[in-house]
Amino acid sequence: MIALGGVIGAGLFVGSGSGIAAAGPSIVLAFAGSGLLVMLVMRMLGEMSAARPASGSFSVHAEREIGPWAGMAVGWIFWTLLCVGVGAEAIGASHVMSGWFPGIPLWVWVAVFMGFFCATNLAAVKNFGEFEFWFAAVKVTAIAAFLVIGVLAICGVLPGTPAPGTANLTGHGGFFPNGSTGLITGLLASVFAYGGLETVTIAAAESKDPRRSVATAVRTSMWRIALFYVGSMAVIVTLVPWNDPSVKGSGPYVSVLNTLGIPGAGQLMNVVVLIALLSAMNANIYGASRMAHSLVERGQGPKLLARVQGGVPRLAVLASSAFGFLAVLLSYWWPTTVFTWLLNMVGAAVLVVWAFIAVAQLRMRRRLEREAPEQLTVRMWLFPYLTWVALAAIVAVLALMTADADNRIQLYFTAGLTVALSALGWLKQRRSA
Repeated sequence: MIALGGVIGAGLFVGSGSGIAAAGPSIVLAFAGSGLLVMLVMRMLGEMSAARPASGSFSVHAEREIGPWAGMAVGWIFWTLLCVGVGAEAIGASHVMSGWFPGIPLWVWVAVFMGFFCATNLAAVKNFGEFEFWFAAVKVTAIAAFLVIGVLAICGVLPGTPAPGTANLTGHGGFFPNGSTGLITGLLASVFAYGGLETVTIAAAESKDPRRSVATAVRTSMWRIALFYVGSMAVIVTLVPWNDPSVKGSGPYVSVLNTLGIPGAGQLMNVVVLIALLSAMNANIYGASRMAHSLVERGQGPKLLARVQGGVPRLAVLASSAFGFLAVLLSYWWPTTVFTWLLNMVGAAVLVVWAFIAVAQLRMRRRLEREAPEQLTVRMWLFPYLTWVALAAIVAVLALMTADADNRIQLYFTAGLTVALSALGWLKQRRSA
């Protein structure tokens, strides 16, 4: 459930509207293509995590297989990504609440949500698992119900709703209304919408049977997530014109439910979006604190954060939550400068993480086949060919980002962060040697 729910966030429920507005019906191909890439990345990560479970996940694997500099760089990049995500999700959740309670200032809701999830993560790891299970259950149920209602409407079985046929797929400019440019924009949007699934391998390392937990999560979640994403996009663009202003304004799911005349659809989806945002906050605080603790435990950060109390790295939880809250403050103090720079720095971070995973898996698989083949309980398909295909696809997506001015700025900022952290890691590695 954590694997399924961790990747189903506001990026799917609301953010996908921008991708649909850019790509039109071809957004289905964009999500299918990026979904295949995510499945390959998760299979690689699953192979490594099942063989050598670690709360630092891919950071530990990169350190062992590439070098300490790589483990430090990818670990702190991921930590920064998650902490900025915590701040962005807190802001989003506060805006949802302000729609229901307009008299209460936004900062009050931010403080409440940040304080609550920081406290639950400080108490015990089972709190994270319990909250995330129920959050995931709500999100998965909402998506499943949406798909069922959508398929009934497409088939013309839903009362009062005629079957749309292919009118919305072939009309309004056709399947590729904005050509290859729109498809590329949709592809980039879909790639970043899948980010967040990596946290499941961190959580699995703290379970009772890490090897079995990782293997089960990777094997069962990948195709279901692809079904949810690709299936949802297919239902949306079949039932609603892609250029309908409500798709981007209200969100694609709300737009479809309103079109079908489902009573209370808007408020219902606002509840689901709020839960998605809170779930992402919970998962990001957890993932960031475990990554930070793993890094400092390996001598890749301030030793103070390595302290564990009650089985929880509480100082790492506090530091991660504090960075997220600082991101929120920056959005109020300097929204168009410092906060924008912070968002740009993590704009392409998920692709950098995936690239490190692919390189680490190439090296680790060959070593395990020589030294401990019995630990390969989860194997990458068609190794090494599909690993190279995934790595080439990641490089291709990074190259596509250079075609758009906004994406190009994100790429430059992320590259700067990656180079800076890699250089620090390399210097520390040289000093240690």
